[in-house]
Amino acid sequence: METITILKSKMNAILVFAFIMFTSVAAFAQENTGEAVEKVNSTKTTTTTEWYADPMYIIGGAVILIIIIALIARGGKRND
Repeated sequence: METITILKSKMNAILVFAFIMFTSVAAFAQENTGEAVEKVNSTKTTTTTEWYADPMYIIGGAVILIIIIALIARGGKRND
């Protein structure tokens, strides 16, 4: 009985090896189209700036904040 299990495991290993070899041969045996293929790699670089990194937004936000603080401070003084 032990001999049969050893023989089965060896046969499984041989079948797996044969399958792997067949698939690798099939992968390398792919045909080309017959024409010369020229590959050109080109990359485009796009530079983007986040809105919060733009100085105009920071200056505009600071001006609006100063105006809001001034209106709140001025509105707190009531003349009776």
